[in-house]
Amino acid sequence: MDIIIHSAYLPQDDPEAALAFYRDALGFELRQDVGYDGMRWLTVGPPGQPRTSIVLHPPAADPGITEDERRTIAEMMAKGTYGGINLATDDLAAAFEKVQASGAEVVQEPTDQPYGVRDAAFRDPAGNLIRIQQLT
Repeated sequence: MDIIIHSAYLPQDDPEAALAFYRDALGFELRQDVGYDGMRWLTVGPPGQPRTSIVLHPPAADPGITEDERRTIAEMMAKGTYGGINLATDDLAAAFEKVQASGAEVVQEPTDQPYGVRDAAFRDPAGNLIRIQQLT
């Protein structure tokens, strides 16, 4: 039995900025762009990997979330502590240069970590922490 990671979810509060970041800075392709009730969900993913996607969704779109929870989510997004994902590449230096050139907020330049990986970190337009690790 094979189980894969099909979709990961990250919040976005500006669909155009999110699309520009994931498409232009990271090189992902847009797979779906779905609007409903004034909101937009974008599904993006790496070219050549059609079974792996990130769904960029409106924060707190769940009707079961209270107003207090919506405020908490907005506050956490503003601080950059709500969502995040780890990515990997075979050329961290080139990926870092491309994402940095996009104007993304750099959290950490490429660094050798004590736990054995080399990685860098950025924030996407919604404040999500995006770590990119060097494949070995």
